[in-house]
Amino acid sequence: MKKYSFKHTLKQGITGLFHICKEELKMTVKDQGVLIFFLLVPLAYPLVYAFIYTNEVVREVPAAVVNADNSSLSREYIRHVDGTPDIHVMSYCSNMEEAKLLLKQQKVYGVVYIPESFSRDLASGRQAHVSIYADMSGMLYYKALLLANTEASLEMNKDIQIRRAGNTTDRQDEITVRPIDYEAVSLYNPQDGFASFLIPAVLILIIQQTLLLGIGLSAGTARENNRFRDLVPITRHYQGTVRIIFGKSLAYLLVYIAVAAYILCAVPRMFRLVFLASPGTLAAFVLPYLLACIFFAMACSCLIRRREDCMMIFVFTSLPLLFISGISWPGSAIPPFWKVVSWIFPSTFGINGYIRINTMGATLNDVLPEYRALWIQTGVYFFLTFFLYRREILLSRKHALKRLYAYRKKRQAG
Repeated sequence: MKKYSFKHTLKQGITGLFHICKEELKMTVKDQGVLIFFLLVPLAYPLVYAFIYTNEVVREVPAAVVNADNSSLSREYIRHVDGTPDIHVMSYCSNMEEAKLLLKQQKVYGVVYIPESFSRDLASGRQAHVSIYADMSGMLYYKALLLANTEASLEMNKDIQIRRAGNTTDRQDEITVRPIDYEAVSLYNPQDGFASFLIPAVLILIIQQTLLLGIGLSAGTARENNRFRDLVPITRHYQGTVRIIFGKSLAYLLVYIAVAAYILCAVPRMFRLVFLASPGTLAAFVLPYLLACIFFAMACSCLIRRREDCMMIFVFTSLPLLFISGISWPGSAIPPFWKVVSWIFPSTFGINGYIRINTMGATLNDVLPEYRALWIQTGVYFFLTFFLYRREILLSRKHALKRLYAYRKKRQAG
């Protein structure tokens, strides 16, 4: 008899779990807002972002020059800058106000300012300075301007060294400016492309942020449809905290397995980005990342009271999360406090692990710290979700009992 009772309870639990999963999937399809965050944004946003930076680098960025020195040395420096593939000098301005006007009109995207003391400082053996101003609406403009001026200054430095060395042969000149022959190669990103550097991190972040927005929007809808603003409805199938959590998370996991395969595998191949990941290693790493993101989003969704709340709470966090992950900003330069804050979010470990697997061809053993951290986050956020959902269920029951008591009291009075 006990055996039958256990089997019956187990069957009932599994049936309820799949019912919750089915209802969550139906709600996802019917709710246009959730559908946008779960499908449209993950499908379209990576394409838009990758398409913008698909050229990796920009060439011949229009720039203006303000040459206050107007000497032969300053004109030589400008020729060196204009000769690089990164910058094209479009305009020679008489002052900075004229250059700023061109920058505001977006006729140029950078300004090179050579001060009056340029040639005088070089002639007297002092260090000369050149100022550059860039339109920071695009990081690639700044990168092109900086690289072009750096190369031009290094080239002129060689000529100055040779003139002052007093050598008698070409070989001595060569040793003076280049005592050690070397070649600089950027590992895993030899073309120094912006897309290969940033897009993998953005792809991982998209998964977390769309889950936060979609699940948050779903929670806001559930509360708005409930008379007492409860997250969990009191019905026959929505019994048991673990069943509810597993049912909802299974629905999100089924959707995001396909979404993650598209974002992390198809998008890099479509835009010919570096893709060295082994399918087995990538699948094993992405599973705890998806689970950590789902439980993290479910825990955060308990804070959402209205549909629009998730937009105000979660959207602005995308850029800070990218910086504190240690990709867009050097990890060694991040203060300890913000490092600890970054460990709260699955994206920090997901970004670092995925980039090593995808861009560097790392194995699961190579990313073991990130892999373990994601499983720890999965466990922590599951128990946090359990605690918060248990509290919501108790509140729902309390409201149900109040309704029942009020109904009985009304009948007795009638």
